[in-house]
Amino acid sequence: MKGVILAGGLGTRLRPLTSITNKHLLPVFDRPMIYYPIQTLVEAGIKDIMLVTGGNAAGDFLRLIGNGSDFGLKHMNYTYQKREGGIAEALGLCRHFVGGDRVVVMLGDNILDGSIRKAVADFKSQESGAKIFLKTVANPREYGVAELKGHLVKNIVEKPRNPKSHYAVIGIYMYDSEVWDILKTLKPSGRGELEITDVNNAYIRAGRMTYEIVKGWWGDAGSSIEDLWRVNHYVGSKKLR
Repeated sequence: MKGVILAGGLGTRLRPLTSITNKHLLPVFDRPMIYYPIQTLVEAGIKDIMLVTGGNAAGDFLRLIGNGSDFGLKHMNYTYQKREGGIAEALGLCRHFVGGDRVVVMLGDNILDGSIRKAVADFKSQESGAKIFLKTVANPREYGVAELKGHLVKNIVEKPRNPKSHYAVIGIYMYDSEVWDILKTLKPSGRGELEITDVNNAYIRAGRMTYEIVKGWWGDAGSSIEDLWRVNHYVGSKKLR
């Protein structure tokens, strides 16, 4: 199982904090934001990781993380996304790295207070397909919302007016090697990007998308200044206790 962490983007919603740096290098309490997803993957037993970044601060990741030895890794892999092409395009840059293995993809601004180790083990034993992570939220209209049927995901609707559930799709995805064939079929959305929701819906249409519901705390530190503050407050309060 390989791991991919996506840490590109311009971070426009966090300006002026991101005017001179990548948002994933901003602090979350006492550590850079990017440390948290790395630790999540390593704790789950994933030791072969590629970090996708972009922009003018890309070299800062290499200076900060190096070969990953601070996380117990023997090597950290890096690749560069030249433009704002979307999450799915960024994942496509990792095909040579992942090869025929399965992959866990995590957005660099998503922070979990808990482990994904069991979900990773469950996906390893899953015959084929994909798995996404869901979290119950009070404001599902602001997220991609999943409709469930048994152990499978029936549908995902982005920011629905009338959500059929309170299960928001968060930034952790697991795929088998078919993901590379799906990526070839994608067309840019109205934003000009290749959307990860289109990848997920391809697995859903095939009846091969399972899910894991996150029980503990989850935060998206990169969506707004307010959310960055909330994540800092939660992480800091817990560590200070």
